[in-house]
Amino acid sequence: MNVFEAIRTRRAVRQFASQAVPDEIIRQIIEAGGRSQSSKNTQPWQFILIQNRATLETLAKTGDFAGHLAGANFAVALVGEATHQWNSFDLGQAAAQMQLGAWELGVGSCIAAIYQVAEARALLGIPEDTNFFCVISFGYPAAEHKPLKLGGRKTLDEIVRREQW
Repeated sequence: MNVFEAIRTRRAVRQFASQAVPDEIIRQIIEAGGRSQSSKNTQPWQFILIQNRATLETLAKTGDFAGHLAGANFAVALVGEATHQWNSFDLGQAAAQMQLGAWELGVGSCIAAIYQVAEARALLGIPEDTNFFCVISFGYPAAEHKPLKLGGRKTLDEIVRREQW
């Protein structure tokens, strides 16, 4: 699969098969995030690999739409430097690269926004002086997985302006 095919076909996967993702594939997915570009190559991130079922199930309760974490084969919490100006952008790029790399390897994913941040920080031991707000679930898509289609994609004419607003 080439990059444009991965971009065109990747969708959020919220239902996962019970099949384990091999450690080597997990390593490749996380490495894709670590290879992401960042402002001035500061790499202002730490990734927490979460595979413990009880932890995933508890973490799933820390976001209103994070239930998919409970069924994931593994998840990755993205933690950044709180004082880094480009932190959210850099973490977003790392997340996108992990998700595209995963899709290339047949692994689905979905971002979970964490609303009960204090509880999730305590569960994962994340220091208070960091930037933390999301976790990505990963796993092979379940056979019954059906991507949501909430209106399709906007056309380029709807989202692109030339030269100015």
